[in-house]
Amino acid sequence: MIESLSYLPHPALPNEELAGHFTDLAPPLSARQAAIESARCLYCYDAPCSRICPSEIDVASFIRNIHDKNINGAAAGILKQNILGGSCARVCPTEILCEDVCVRNHDAEGQPVKIGLLQRYAVDHMQFAAHPFKRAASTGKTIAIVGAGPGGLSCAHRLAMLGHDVVIFEKEGKAGGLNEYGIAKYKLTDDFAQKEIDFLLDIGGIEIRCRQVLGENMQLRDLHAQYDAVFLGLGLGASRKLGLTGEDAPGLLAAVDYISALRQADDLAALPVPKRAIVIGAGNTAIDMAVQIQRLGAEEVTLVYRRGFDAMTATHHEQEIAKANQVRMLTWAQPQQVLLDAGGHVAGMRFEKTRMQGTRLTGTGETFDVAADAIFKAIGQSLDTDVLHDPMAALLQREGDKIAVDAGFRTVLPGIYAGGDCVAPGQDLTVQAVQHGKLAALAIHSDLFNKVEAA
Repeated sequence: MIESLSYLPHPALPNEELAGHFTDLAPPLSARQAAIESARCLYCYDAPCSRICPSEIDVASFIRNIHDKNINGAAAGILKQNILGGSCARVCPTEILCEDVCVRNHDAEGQPVKIGLLQRYAVDHMQFAAHPFKRAASTGKTIAIVGAGPGGLSCAHRLAMLGHDVVIFEKEGKAGGLNEYGIAKYKLTDDFAQKEIDFLLDIGGIEIRCRQVLGENMQLRDLHAQYDAVFLGLGLGASRKLGLTGEDAPGLLAAVDYISALRQADDLAALPVPKRAIVIGAGNTAIDMAVQIQRLGAEEVTLVYRRGFDAMTATHHEQEIAKANQVRMLTWAQPQQVLLDAGGHVAGMRFEKTRMQGTRLTGTGETFDVAADAIFKAIGQSLDTDVLHDPMAALLQREGDKIAVDAGFRTVLPGIYAGGDCVAPGQDLTVQAVQHGKLAALAIHSDLFNKVEAA
């Protein structure tokens, strides 16, 4: 955890100045900019941007509503499909989804419509007198949801719309999951994650209970017995290991732990910041970590990946953000040894150069050292095995290191469903988790009523 960095110095700048380094990565559109940008949309029939959207938003329709100055109509269309449309507009990799397939990429302008920013404009400027969605008549059913991340919240909202009551059990002190604890501070600013949750809860019928941990102070079998259905939105809470001696040394920790501490910090100037940092990884979390530690005042930040740039899971857009923030990026190098100083603290890392031998990545035998005061690993997350200490949860069928589900997000245990990052289908994206939660809610609703009819 971040306490292992307590021996490091604090930033040289005061909190107020540091906070200025974490303002919006992409400034929002003004009304005039939104009008101009929405006019660029061709409102395609069978629009490719809508077809590729994981949450099935009718992109052309909401952009036309913006153009017609019907902001509430645009927002309602977005939120009907994706109740977390505000955060997804900020964090969704639109550059590889809707904007990547925009037909405007292939005309004389060669620039896609700024769909993400238009979606943000609609949700940020909606003005509903009350929550835009009404609850159906009460079904008398109550559903338990484990995890208040995007998948769990989306599932809860859709179930509430369908007339069910919902209780969400969350292990942290706040709801929000990765939106609250795991996204770069400059992507979700101004406590947006909590404001979005407050809006979602306005539909009614949803209760959130924090500090509830599956396998510790609650058991899946009890939830299964007490509630009409259970949805598991557990996320991926365990950071993968490097498998190196010295991995537990002070100064080496998971990037997600530092990002969480940064997002929750009231005083950024109180955070420990190394002068020299290494980030190991190739995804968006690695980029988020590298950029943020640089903005906090690290003098030298080196991101290292064992393959080439083309194999990185971080998008080209994210890679450019890292370069623009003076992050040094080294490829074709894999960790070989953690280097420690006389006091047992991290002093750097030894890497072995790599290359492709046919289809297999191999080491070349040539090594080099990178000095560092701290190392942050961002090599992926896996399902927290502590969850499986729960006797009933241990019976869940696995697919790799995730929970196996069918097309309706049903697990092998009757009445228990799962979705989001903890299940095998789809990508580990906020928008994908939202879609899983929504579809699981529809399956739960259908199964409950089919069960009633069969009885």
